[in-house]
Amino acid sequence: MPDTRTRPDQCPGVFRPWAAADGNLVRLRLAGGRLPASSLRALSQVATTYGDGDVHVTGRANLQLRGLGEITPELVAAIEATGLLPSRSHELARNLMCSPQTGLAGGRADLRPVVAELDRQLCADPLLEGLPGRFLFVLDDGRGDLLDRAVDLGVVALDGRSAQLRVGGRWGEVLPLTDAPAALVALARAFLRSRTTEWHVGELPELLVPVQPPDRLTPLPSGPLAYGVVPGGEHVPAVGGIVDPALGELDADLVVTPWRGVLVPA
Repeated sequence: MPDTRTRPDQCPGVFRPWAAADGNLVRLRLAGGRLPASSLRALSQVATTYGDGDVHVTGRANLQLRGLGEITPELVAAIEATGLLPSRSHELARNLMCSPQTGLAGGRADLRPVVAELDRQLCADPLLEGLPGRFLFVLDDGRGDLLDRAVDLGVVALDGRSAQLRVGGRWGEVLPLTDAPAALVALARAFLRSRTTEWHVGELPELLVPVQPPDRLTPLPSGPLAYGVVPGGEHVPAVGGIVDPALGELDADLVVTPWRGVLVPA
């Protein structure tokens, strides 16, 4: 729907709360869903002190606090102390979804370093703080668990060294995995230079000429991650969309999943 937006994107963040019926709502974006248990423990305390007492999970593998009052400097400082707000300027732009089991079990490549480098480059680029809050990077490690996700920009790993770009609903070039973060940043910059009121890359089809996915990409057996014991750990459901605060007592680097759950590595 190019050129039909009548209002700006309003996805919430810490500095752009959403006024819900139960109070202010803020969203914390996790790069690839990565969540140290110590950060969850600290965020649970913030929720208890300032909000409704719960840490909520979204379908994009991010976290939310609800029932908040005024977003005061004291509250912002408490959130920053959790380590989950690494960039004030780019908080709305850090929508980085990744295969949750990457580097733990299965997949064609460990995309955790790619996500970390993409996050670093994104936050280092002043222009990219202007990305819409709905803009989504999706990185699939080749298992195919995120291929059904609507994507603005992303990659799918072909093997341990190469990946293919995804640009809106189309396939882009094949490139080395190590080049993927810079390529995605360049495409995000191109989107911002070209957009007027658009929120998504798919609304600007001139960004890239599509190519066909290579044959070696077709047999992708994976889908949504089941709850319970899975390769690489245990997928714990967030019942009612609420993260179990007991997970914060673990000594682990948790992974929030796009299926409203938390993967506890084995």
